[in-house]
Amino acid sequence: MTLVLTAHGSADPRSSANAHAIAGHLRRLLPDTDVRVAFCEQNAPNLADVLPDVAPGSVVTPLLLASAFHARTDIPGLIAQSGADVLQADVLGEDPRLLQVVRERLAGLGVSRFDAALGVVLTGVGSSHPAANARTASLAGSLAEGTRWAGVQVAFATGQTPSVPEAVEQLRASGAEHFVIAPWFLAHGRITDRVAEYARSQGIPMAEPLGPHRLVAATVLDRYEEALAAHSAGFAA
Repeated sequence: MTLVLTAHGSADPRSSANAHAIAGHLRRLLPDTDVRVAFCEQNAPNLADVLPDVAPGSVVTPLLLASAFHARTDIPGLIAQSGADVLQADVLGEDPRLLQVVRERLAGLGVSRFDAALGVVLTGVGSSHPAANARTASLAGSLAEGTRWAGVQVAFATGQTPSVPEAVEQLRASGAEHFVIAPWFLAHGRITDRVAEYARSQGIPMAEPLGPHRLVAATVLDRYEEALAAHSAGFAA
């Protein structure tokens, strides 16, 4: 059986390096499974080039946070184009373990959950798919649970509103006196670099992205196993 960890792909080498690092975690968790890395675009190997060599019943597991264009269109299209008899797992989504990673990244900056003057800007990539943006926006309440922060506002680094500066102003209007940016991104890249440039210009600390954290790998593993279980249940029914 093969787990094909499939990432978006980026011209920035930090993105592909992150995918390979997560694949390394998965190989340790699944020593009897063939774990391969593939990309939708820009990096090699492309998913279309990997699929002809995998066994039937293998699982294409997206290394994607949101069910947007790549998960809904690109990956199914590449699977259909290849003719491979494979399963597609769900995206990582709003898994509580990923929010735990965000909390750890914020703690690494010295953020206290008791800081009542703090506004947290959870910053993700915007999508043309409204439901994907709504799911990202729903993270604000979950991240704020158990804290005394002045507020958590989700912002979008591309395309959608509120933008990061708009989110900062919304938090300021709600009483926040200082701010921190928490990237809802799997890896550093050109988009996070633009956010970091804004953060530096405003003197706002910015946490690290999710990165190759063990909890990210554990979430990928769950999506893989869920796809296999659903497939087996379908046969049993």
